[in-house]
Amino acid sequence: MDQLATMQSMSMFWLRIAVVLYAVGLLHVIVTTLKRHESLFRPALAAFVVGTVLHMVAIVELWFAHGRLPAENFFESVSLCAFLISVFFLMVYWRYQFASLSIFLFPLVFLMALLGATEIPVAQWSSDSVRGAWLLTHVALVMLGYAALLVTAIASLFYLMQEKRLKSMKSKTAAPGWFERLPALGTLDDLINRSMGIGFVLLTLATIAGSSWAFVEFGTRWIGEAKIAISLLTWALCLLMVFLRTSAGWRGRKAAWMSLTVLGCSALTWVAHVGLQSSLLR
Repeated sequence: MDQLATMQSMSMFWLRIAVVLYAVGLLHVIVTTLKRHESLFRPALAAFVVGTVLHMVAIVELWFAHGRLPAENFFESVSLCAFLISVFFLMVYWRYQFASLSIFLFPLVFLMALLGATEIPVAQWSSDSVRGAWLLTHVALVMLGYAALLVTAIASLFYLMQEKRLKSMKSKTAAPGWFERLPALGTLDDLINRSMGIGFVLLTLATIAGSSWAFVEFGTRWIGEAKIAISLLTWALCLLMVFLRTSAGWRGRKAAWMSLTVLGCSALTWVAHVGLQSSLLR
């Protein structure tokens, strides 16, 4: 029994080290999103490779400990899935040099591995002030992220209106009005890109802070709640939006409709969490 516990602890240790290394890939995506420059890709890729190796060590050690494939619960399954995705990315990159795929997969692997690493509980909060400060940080990041997404959605609406007005002008059916005061399409597109990037970064940090807080507060009980699934879906859609715009070249109408969809999911997430946040902040 002691040997089994030791192997489980070592497996979790290697997995959590892998999560730290995967975080370098997340940092690369954040810098790329905000500055539009892939200056950290090489060190992020090196850290990702080492993280994948350690992730494999964690899975193999857990496999030997239980005598089965570690995929019998949510945490084991999401960790195994994250590992397979990381292997898939490395194979694709070494074969096709498809570096832009990292914009989507680096954050995804990091978050999935982070969730997998929350199976074994940790010590409770050292003080109520630390607990409260961590929660307030999470809430503040969420609110700022939603504010940035709201700006993105408003700019997207203006983009669609301006585009429609310009098309009407070409057909000589445009009616004069306040629409003529809207910024140029290029200006709106740049505003969408910047606010979208800031919103994604803030929501990513909020998701990490919220997951960490819930892990310490509730252990593993929080995973099965519907509001958590909605939050993760919203973050995944935001990640997809960033990837499609940054790597797939989505601009204009497609990006505008995508940002409106993400705002709608964000509104649902906020409604789902309002009761929880008000109760916890009392």
